[in-house]
Amino acid sequence: MPEVPDVADPELADAGRRRVDFAERAMPVLALLRDRFSRERPLAGVRIAACAHVTPETAALARTLLAGGAELHLAASNPLSTQDDVAAALLADGVGVHAVHGVDRAGHAQHLRAALSARPELVLDDGCDLVGVLHASPGLLEGVRAGGEQTSTGVLRLRQMAADGALRLPVAAVNDTPMQLLVANRHGTGQSTLDAVMRATGTLVAGSTVVVAGYGWCGSGIAARARGLGAQVVVTEVQPRRALEAVLDGHRVLPMAEAAPLGDVFVVSTGDRDVLTADHFAVMKDGAVLANAGHFDVEVDVEALATGSVSVDRRVRPHVDAYEQPDGRRLLLVAEGRLVNLAAADGHPAAVMDISFAVQALTVEWLARTDLAPGVHEVPAAIDDEVARTKLAALGVRLDELTPAQVRYLSSWQV
Repeated sequence: MPEVPDVADPELADAGRRRVDFAERAMPVLALLRDRFSRERPLAGVRIAACAHVTPETAALARTLLAGGAELHLAASNPLSTQDDVAAALLADGVGVHAVHGVDRAGHAQHLRAALSARPELVLDDGCDLVGVLHASPGLLEGVRAGGEQTSTGVLRLRQMAADGALRLPVAAVNDTPMQLLVANRHGTGQSTLDAVMRATGTLVAGSTVVVAGYGWCGSGIAARARGLGAQVVVTEVQPRRALEAVLDGHRVLPMAEAAPLGDVFVVSTGDRDVLTADHFAVMKDGAVLANAGHFDVEVDVEALATGSVSVDRRVRPHVDAYEQPDGRRLLLVAEGRLVNLAAADGHPAAVMDISFAVQALTVEWLARTDLAPGVHEVPAAIDDEVARTKLAALGVRLDELTPAQVRYLSSWQV
């Protein structure tokens, strides 16, 4: 039997519903999809366990899956991003919710196991958390047909599991769809990360030096937004192709050891650990801001930062801790080194998550009727195209159409 749901206060449901309703005003694609799901019920009787940030936008996805007939059990992917009123609203709507803001690591792990106690057929993951628990507890894996992963970090871990022969179920790489990479990773992460840093610290970005570690889809979006706000952007990279892309985009590229003394704001977005370490902290400016836009809280070596500090002033501002160094410098860590855009702000705009979660919902529908072998699978291009067409229609954007002659030309090698 599924474990009893765990939320902070069920009485917050009405407040949560108001916030979900407001977010849905900017989510027309998911609304249209929900109408179809309500009519066709493609997920009737399908049990789903999901790990996601418990926000109004996630609630809109949950409503869509429920409309399709699914039984949904939800655990939070990050305790600091959990919004307790939204969790209460989801519980009232019939979702088995296991999410409390600020719960400790042991409680977070228990919530993941609780979502899986429902014995789901499908899993929707964020950072490979549920898949990790499933593979650590083989008894839970029985009966799980497939999954979907919506983060860069999670897809990376899944591909490593598959390469090692350890992945025992098929998982769709939702994060790797063109729509997700462009809209959510680049534009969503770019805007929401800078929003979080500015909200939390009150930093004037214009005229400052912003160091962005990692120039993938997320990092390039962060760098573009920082530059658009008037910052001088320094990029650090380990991949030559991405470093060259950053140079051609007009950014300065340096090793982190050389960038560390220059930065006013540091944003790490690599998916790897120990990107900012004690050697870097030792040469940073007084007042340097440290923020993590990666999924896990390992990119900034917080333990080394604490060990090398003479004192820590907690909550000098909401979501900001000041670490005083032996020479009197203070380094400002945002959101405890956790995923900054959700821990210190509201995450991606609802319009971004409309696209991301529409891809997710359509992928769930596809997984529910498709038999796949264990491994990492690409989401069908038709799903991405459908979401893009629907979003453009909602925006009132019209497209040209190919003429028959153009179609024939493109489908032939003969001139």
